[in-house]
Amino acid sequence: MPTIVFVVLLGLLGGMAVALQGPLVSMMTTRLGLLESMFIIQFGGTVAVAIPLLLRGGGALSNYRNVPWYALVSGVGGLVILSAISYSIPRVGTVATVVLVVAGQLLLSVVLDHFGLFGMATRHLDLQRLIGLIVLFIGVWLTVR
Repeated sequence: MPTIVFVVLLGLLGGMAVALQGPLVSMMTTRLGLLESMFIIQFGGTVAVAIPLLLRGGGALSNYRNVPWYALVSGVGGLVILSAISYSIPRVGTVATVVLVVAGQLLLSVVLDHFGLFGMATRHLDLQRLIGLIVLFIGVWLTVR
């Protein structure tokens, strides 16, 4: 399978996981509470990744000291994402929530690309990308209003 096909399929699968996870997280948060649902989600994810990691003898986990400290706390971002999703879905719906999350991702991604932050390759914001962002945010506005 060509690399680009795999990347596209994996990206679509990730997007579907976000769309599916949103309503499930929202349902759990409504019934249990925010902290309780975040705990269950993070615990479930920890168990799901610990099993193959243990089977691999820990992999390269011992090299964690080579990772910048700010990358080590990136799991907090997952908590912010899930909290935002679980709060937003009951109020604006699944589609609007996913659109807002993706728009937020794209907005910050433009900044990260433009300045090459966190070791990313620099891709400056040019007119074509700016027009794309404007069209995107018009779509966000039309979806959320």
